[in-house]
Formats: sequence, C-alpha cells, structure tokens
Amino acid sequence: MGEIKVSPDYNWFRSTVPLKKIIVDDDDSKIWSLYDAGPRNIRCPLIFLPPVSGTADVFFRQILALTGWGYRVIALQYPVYWDHLEFCDGFRKLLDHLQLDKVHLFGASLGGFLAQKFAEYTHTSPRVHSLILCNSFSDTSIFNQTWTANSFWLMPSFMLKKIVLGNFSSGPVDPLMADAIDFMVDRLESLGQSELASRLTLNCQNSYVEPHKIRDIPVTIMDVFDQSALSTEAKEEMYKLYPNARRAHLKTGGNFPYLCRSAEVNLYVQIHLLQFHGTKYAAIDPSMVSAEELEVQKGSLSVSQEEQ
Repeated sequence: MGEIKVSPDYNWFRSTVPLKKIIVDDDDSKIWSLYDAGPRNIRCPLIFLPPVSGTADVFFRQILALTGWGYRVIALQYPVYWDHLEFCDGFRKLLDHLQLDKVHLFGASLGGFLAQKFAEYTHTSPRVHSLILCNSFSDTSIFNQTWTANSFWLMPSFMLKKIVLGNFSSGPVDPLMADAIDFMVDRLESLGQSELASRLTLNCQNSYVEPHKIRDIPVTIMDVFDQSALSTEAKEEMYKLYPNARRAHLKTGGNFPYLCRSAEVNLYVQIHLLQFHGTKYAAIDPSMVSAEELEVQKGSLSVSQEEQ
C-alpha cells in the first residue's frame, strides 16, 4: 500500500521542488498552493489543475519529466471558492501576481472544467493559449447532483469523502492503477471539509461551457477507454463541443492516467505543446529545442497556414 508515496521519484520531487503558498484575494484564508518548476524565463508555462480529490503534487510525474526536457510547469491547488466566477477571478489575479500574460492549461476532471470556464471568462482578453482536457466534461449536469450542490457546505468531512470515493474504480485494476488510487485516497484524506465541500460544489453547481467563446483555442482531449468516472455520453459531448480538437486516447488508465500511465500522458502533452515551439507562446526553453525540430515545426506551420 502507498507505493507512490514512498517511491524515490516522489521523495526526490518533494525534496527538490518547493511548495509555494500565495494569497491574491482580500480574504487571507484563500491560499493558492503551487509547485513552479523549470526555466523562469518562460512566460507561457503549462499549468496543471487537479481533480476534486487531488492536490498539486498529483502531477509530480509530469513536473519531473517535463522540466527535465526544458519546459516550465506549474501545478496548482485551489483555495476554497464556492462558485465558478469567484474561482475565475481568483485565478486571473494569481496569473497577474505571477506576471503570466498567457498560459497553457492541463485540467483533470474538475480541473478541466475550470480550465474551460476560465478560458470562457477571459475570452474578451484571452489568458489561455491552449487546453489539454483529461477525463474532463463540459456540463456539470452529467453528475445529476445539481440539486445537492448547495448543501455540500453543510455535510461533514466523512460524508463528502464517501461521495468522492464512490467515483473511484472498485473493480479489478492493474498494480499501477491500484497504486494511483491509493495515492489519490491519501491526497483526499489531506483535504479539509471546506476544501472538499467547495470543490464538490464547483463540480456539481449548474453550469456548462459556452463553446463559441473558446472555439479558437487549440484543444487536446485526453481520455481513457477503460472504466472511469466519466460516462460515454459525457465523452461524446466533449467531442461534439470541440470538433477540431486533437484526441489523445489511452487504452487504460482509469481516473488518474497522469499517475499510472505517466509516460503516455507526458508524450501526449509534448505532442500538444510542440505546435507552439519557436513562438513566443512556447512552454519550453528554446535552447532545449533542437534546430532541426524547429525547422520541421516552422515547415508544418507554414503548410497549415497555406491550407487555411
């Protein structure tokens, strides 16, 4: 049990990447926790947003791999926000504080929904350059809990945890997926009542994404073919919403592919970010990109522009 928590990779990550805490709201209790790793000269990094049960360190395998290849990566943990507008306003202030004009967002489940809402919220003055949506959704009504969304704040912690755990895989899974679930259960245990209640409220509060406001943003939809908390209908809805999105399918991976299928996820992230190499919105240090790769990239860019 708890293999990931005692793994050399995780311990190396915790000992080398500091956890920062930042307050950007007037309310001092709203604290953003984040890991910021990789070259600081990159002004358009990739930011990871966790699911309901996640903390910033659930993306440690992406941080270690991507920073090793020269990317700047930030993994976040949200403060207690009770509605999407409040979250978007707080996230915008955080980007201002970090002096980041535009960013790439990777959102897992709730994180993906919030990434879409933030792109929609800032569409008149865009702050999101691209989106990677992992096991995510575009309409909270898929959970059939919009009627309970306003009562989560009243529920005790054990009840909230039971609701979240109900979405975790209960059938037979391979050892890597079992380790990922154990790690996520451990992360879930570290969250307080208000953190959990607010995230479940954001997850289930009646809301949907307005695609016409974010249709010009490059999107990669990443999902798994095996059992996950998302229904087939929810996945189909995402494909319909983003007909031009790239699709990154993983045969297996369950709810947490970034933990148990990290090599595949990291590869798909790299493929997504490759289209921005050589531009001012590259998330990678230019010195880490080979000249040949840049030429190929410029060539494919010019071809795609001619086609348009």
